[in-house]
Amino acid sequence: MERDQIHILVIEDEAVLAMDLSDTLEDEGYYVVGIAGSGRKALELFKTQRVDLVVCDIQLKGDWDGIETIGQIQAIRPVPVIYTTALSDKATLDRAKQTLPAAYLTKPIIISNLRIAMELALHNFSHKTDPVPPEEPADINSILEKDAPSRETILRIDNLIFIKHNYQFVKILLEDILILEADGAYTTIVTNDRKYAIRLTISTLLERLSEMQLTRVHRSFAVHIKKVEGFTDREITVGKHVVPLGRQYKHAFIQQFQIW
Repeated sequence: MERDQIHILVIEDEAVLAMDLSDTLEDEGYYVVGIAGSGRKALELFKTQRVDLVVCDIQLKGDWDGIETIGQIQAIRPVPVIYTTALSDKATLDRAKQTLPAAYLTKPIIISNLRIAMELALHNFSHKTDPVPPEEPADINSILEKDAPSRETILRIDNLIFIKHNYQFVKILLEDILILEADGAYTTIVTNDRKYAIRLTISTLLERLSEMQLTRVHRSFAVHIKKVEGFTDREITVGKHVVPLGRQYKHAFIQQFQIW
């Protein structure tokens, strides 16, 4: 499952805190690619590992503090960043804001706030928006609670999506989706080897994905048109699955094909 998990780089020079944070993140279902106790070590890990998000302490020992470290990292490629620190002075905040972090959390870290900050950071980054840090760290808790997504979060980058599954974000290639199956307020995403239930109606999920290859064929089903292996007047075969073809959806389904 490592390849499907969100990859996180932890930058923290206090070993006990670093290990505790790493263990907490992995308990939450994330994959920690490494722990760096210095800016140069962090840069080395960032260059050699896939990193989807960075959690960085501002006060680091060595010639780079956390803010300088993030500046060096962002010079390689953009990445969402969450700062953690025991300090909250305005000068530090002003410097930190220059690197456009997704959030600024004061220690001790409350895991529920960190979880929300990470989800918002990934969501904003996937939509190519610049996260705006709060003016005062004392307000971060209320800001996170107010801005927490009220509906199921779907993150999309090019031809893949991340959805929440068993308390972690997992990656699904759009081309791997076979069918969508509605079950009341939930929809099951079916791939060749996995099923994922998401708390969205099938209509809302199709609207959110905006994927032309996913076609509604029944009030309870949608199929990936390129995965169709055969069909009759009443049903469609997709891989090892057979789904009904609803009367009101037949015309739109047939229109997906070119007739020669």
